[in-house]
Amino acid sequence: WPRYTAHPADNAVQPPHRVRRSRQMRKMRSMNFLGKKPAHTRPPAPDAAGSSTARQRGNAAEDQALAFLQAAGLKLLERNYRTPGRGGGEIDLVMRDRDGTLVFVEVRSRASNAFGGAGASIGAIKQRRIVFAARHYLLRMSVPPPCRFDVVLVQDSVHWLKAAFGAQ
Repeated sequence: WPRYTAHPADNAVQPPHRVRRSRQMRKMRSMNFLGKKPAHTRPPAPDAAGSSTARQRGNAAEDQALAFLQAAGLKLLERNYRTPGRGGGEIDLVMRDRDGTLVFVEVRSRASNAFGGAGASIGAIKQRRIVFAARHYLLRMSVPPPCRFDVVLVQDSVHWLKAAFGAQ
């Protein structure tokens, strides 16, 4: 490249100029190879009677799991217990078993078995958050009762996994 002067008009040849794209634009371009469209360019979902939001489907799965567990003899103590502040956890259902055991229930729902289904979606990080929230819940009690962590999977049918994981 030839030398450049302080005035761009004096320069006959301009250097190649790289345009710096915004972070969102770079993300959008990087998603193109996946065949995905950025969220803001997707058409809105139809508001038909059959469509529902993820929150509505989650609440419906929790209702189904709650009815299943109550039919099995558990009593509901609290629903959607959250720890205060950011970075905490949430427990979908806090229930008491007939023998007095406090049961912290995580409800998972998936439309299909792709990617392992509902059971595969509870990883180590999610388990830690549930245990963290359970410990926070137990701080309210002077003498904590025996506890266990159950998982209810709602797909085609309801599957109850007792003592699915421990508190480590």
